[in-house]
Amino acid sequence: MDALRSSGQEEREQEYERKELERMIRRVRDLEETNPMLGQRGCRLGIMFPEIYEMQVEAIFQAVLRCLRDGVAVQPQIMIPLVGHVNELQFLRNIVDLVAEQVLGEERRNCMYKVGTMIEVPRAALTAGEIARSADFFSFGTNDLTQMTFGYSRDDAEGKFLTHYVENKLLPHNPFQVLDTEGVGKLIEMAVNQGRSVNPTLTTSICGEHGGDYESIMFCHQIGLDYVSCSPYRLPVARIAAAQAQIRLGGALRRQAESHAGERPADQSSQEAAV
Repeated sequence: MDALRSSGQEEREQEYERKELERMIRRVRDLEETNPMLGQRGCRLGIMFPEIYEMQVEAIFQAVLRCLRDGVAVQPQIMIPLVGHVNELQFLRNIVDLVAEQVLGEERRNCMYKVGTMIEVPRAALTAGEIARSADFFSFGTNDLTQMTFGYSRDDAEGKFLTHYVENKLLPHNPFQVLDTEGVGKLIEMAVNQGRSVNPTLTTSICGEHGGDYESIMFCHQIGLDYVSCSPYRLPVARIAAAQAQIRLGGALRRQAESHAGERPADQSSQEAAV
């Protein structure tokens, strides 16, 4: 009799496991998309399945709590990807703040965490003034921003027509290697200006392959980005380019100041020098 009961229990457990596996397979298949690049990913996935972000954020703040108890000062920066509308950022920022409160408790006052967003969608760049009210920092994901601005699939374009475009002068360079300052760059500059107009403490940066390109770094320096992020092997180039950009900018400002001084009347220049 006991053997029969044990056998029945095993069968029920196996049936339960089989149904759970089938349910998981169906759920995975439901996530398959025709165009995943523009589908349910980034913040969209976090909104549809908040438990994913809750789990990740909880892990971050559990680590923060352990550091604080060990006397280690930390300042986590949590970046929400693929935001296209301010409501998406606000929805997920609320989750971050709620989980921080639950995990950290009274220690929250000792943790100055930041929440920002990756600007990869052109609409986010165009409405950066609204988004900056809910963000502590912007990081421009130039790979995806270039794809969405040009309407190019990087995976397909580089292997099929971009080389032909560059060789035949249809494009000055591969926009996935050198930042398109006339199009994508203008979106970035616009977003930086709008964001800082409502949030003066907003930190801005870029990440992607452009973060290791000399000309792209020069442009980022000119429009006032705080830093660039790049692959480790590109780091030496990025550091040299950043230093040269600072030297070049300093020289340009000095020449500009000397030019303005030379244009002033002699008595005005003397008066200012005396002061």
